[in-house]
Amino acid sequence: MPCGILLLDKPHGLSSNAALQRVRALYGREKAGHVGSLDPLATGMLPVCLGEATKVAGDILAGRKCYRFSIGLGVATSTGDTEGALTQSAPVAALEAAAVQAVLLRFLGAQQQVPPMYSAIKRGGQPLYKLARQGVQVPRAARAIEIFGLVLLGLGAASIELEMLCSKGTYVRVLAQDLATALGTCGHVTALRRLYVEPFAGEPMHTLESLQAARERGAGPLLLPIDWPLKHLPALRLTGSEAQRLLKGQQIPAELEGPTPRARIYDEQGRFVGVGEVDALGMLQPRRLISSAP
Repeated sequence: MPCGILLLDKPHGLSSNAALQRVRALYGREKAGHVGSLDPLATGMLPVCLGEATKVAGDILAGRKCYRFSIGLGVATSTGDTEGALTQSAPVAALEAAAVQAVLLRFLGAQQQVPPMYSAIKRGGQPLYKLARQGVQVPRAARAIEIFGLVLLGLGAASIELEMLCSKGTYVRVLAQDLATALGTCGHVTALRRLYVEPFAGEPMHTLESLQAARERGAGPLLLPIDWPLKHLPALRLTGSEAQRLLKGQQIPAELEGPTPRARIYDEQGRFVGVGEVDALGMLQPRRLISSAP
């Protein structure tokens, strides 16, 4: 049974969960999960963790995301993208690149963002988008986000194309609406693609069609190893007896260099065992161990 991380190029019109179910069906994995949802409108990188790789999903989720998106100016919708109903229209003044770039600079850095009603955030166990479809609006607490880069790629009479590097939890649709307001009009997302999720920048993605074709040829999925997104952690190699003790949930003495107490753990053969944490007494505690069972 395959275990590892699949970088799926999610197609337009399919929800992240629907894409996940397609992958699960292809490879017969009950244990699988996607990291960081993409709207049906969006395309691009959707990391899918198969089998024991689900145990490192939290480290992937914490990574920065890079998006390329377009904003249609002069029209606002209920969802903030092309799937919603028209809610507002406004004139669009003539735009100049220098003026737009000056506005973009104001959106860089750490800030607070209120999530949209059309989101998967749950209130009382129910996703907000379900409440929104019923016409119900509820207060949402602002969340801390950070925008590291915002580059103007294209400028039309009533549209702009941008590329953004941002922290987890950033809603592109909300940013698009706020940018349009700052430009003196209203707007909505007309196209959205996630270029990559750190630390997978530059890694190839696979489409559902290419995965299906490989499956029909009898080829396995092209998976990244489970420890791929953990390269920022120091590595510890254990002896055979130490690995056995750790796998039984016991702590063992260990030394780590650097500020982080977390470490990647490997056995004598160099096989990834899991993630541990060294406490103040210099004892390595098991945190997320990888099972060798299918």
